[in-house]
Amino acid sequence: MMSSIRLRLAALAAIAMAFGCSPQPAAKTASATGLDVTFQRDELVIVTSDGSRHEFDIYLATDFEQQQRGLMFVRSLPERTGMLFVYDNADIHSMWMKNTYISLDIVFARGDGTVSSVIHNTEPLSLQSLSSIEPVNYVLELNAGVARRYNITTGSRLVWAGNQSTAAIESAR
Repeated sequence: MMSSIRLRLAALAAIAMAFGCSPQPAAKTASATGLDVTFQRDELVIVTSDGSRHEFDIYLATDFEQQQRGLMFVRSLPERTGMLFVYDNADIHSMWMKNTYISLDIVFARGDGTVSSVIHNTEPLSLQSLSSIEPVNYVLELNAGVARRYNITTGSRLVWAGNQSTAAIESAR
């Protein structure tokens, strides 16, 4: 009887080791840092001043805790992925790069989604305050270089379900 219990325990331990010891990726990607668990995902279309349309996958930071965390500890992000900070009240909003390992472009947008300013190529891990130039409701963080690559400038427009009707989103695509 004792040997059958030992045999079962040994088999159970072997199964646990086989399934529990899978290799983990070395780099912390967005999903590896818990963004998929912590943040709701959505799609956003950016319509640039020349009429070009660019689709992005976004993580939504809608509450205080999410906005405090942001993209901290993320070591890589797909090119067409970003984080949209959504604020109930238009205000001068400031960001910093504390514990943020990747350089970002920061896009500030008014309540109607119109871009008011862009800060390019932020310095990772910096504690410098990076602020909007006027009251805004949205801040979009993208990989550094993306804003220039896709011509996202003052006057471009962020279109997503949270600030537009379904018809406006479909026409932006």
